[in-house]
Amino acid sequence: MAGTGEAVAADDDALYVLTAVLLTPAKFPSVLGDDYPEACGALGLSPAADGYGLVLGQDGDGARWTVVVDDVSLVAVAIASWDCGMEYDLSPDDRTVVAALPGWPLDVAVAAPDVPAPHDPEPDPDAPDARVLTPPDTSTWGPAQRRLGADEIALQWATWRGQIDDSEFEDAGTGATSGSGPGTGSGSGSGSAHAGGGADADSDSEGDAHAGTGHVEDSAPATTGVRRVLEEARAYVDAPPPLGRVRSAFATQDARTLRADGPGWSLVARTDDIAFVLLDDEPGEVLPVGRGPELPGLLEALDRMAVRPA
Repeated sequence: MAGTGEAVAADDDALYVLTAVLLTPAKFPSVLGDDYPEACGALGLSPAADGYGLVLGQDGDGARWTVVVDDVSLVAVAIASWDCGMEYDLSPDDRTVVAALPGWPLDVAVAAPDVPAPHDPEPDPDAPDARVLTPPDTSTWGPAQRRLGADEIALQWATWRGQIDDSEFEDAGTGATSGSGPGTGSGSGSGSAHAGGGADADSDSEGDAHAGTGHVEDSAPATTGVRRVLEEARAYVDAPPPLGRVRSAFATQDARTLRADGPGWSLVARTDDIAFVLLDDEPGEVLPVGRGPELPGLLEALDRMAVRPA
């Protein structure tokens, strides 16, 4: 999160910058959509090829504003500096400002000092019906919460991977997950885990998921959902989806972190390891997918077509 400072103008008042995020094909707030065009649409923006920087702050009256700029590099440098604990005065040139939108599309946990508490701006008399941006509702399980869960797994891969015991995938290398299904997993990796809250033990979970090969038991809704996800992900290789549905980021010298999303599902994987699936139809569940004989090839194919940060 950035420190506050005066920057661009909104409604003729200085904007006290609180934070900034990138909105590009390779990196965008996934809570806003399954792909880059959908995330842009949530803000009423056209999906420009080079993307945007979003500067979130308050004006002198405390009102929330999101200033959209096309100087993506400047915003990226600011974010990188803040992430390293360095000060950076983010002051985009007025010529780079694409739009000043009332409200915030994301939750911001801080506020500017010495101004009123954050609040929505007063309606514009010239556009009284203009939409004020608000963060997506994540209070209940749904697409936004599912995507946030996938974000967490990608950021905390080692923690989530540590909950899965490789012996759970010992069924002749097929990627079978013993005891997985619509329950919660223990630290040994049996079953699935709860997104957003770690894994809780549940000795009642039943059913087998041979997810690594796309073979699952039809009697288990969760594993049937995993099979659907793998089939739809394979279809992306032949018919590329909207930009940003498949993204690749650095993981290690020899591996990439893959993120794929689709209607009702999110997939997070390492190209040298397993995958995790989250479904809208399985609230809070994180379903592990063993490598098996087919998952490695699928991940390699997805990585070749994925959007990568510049």
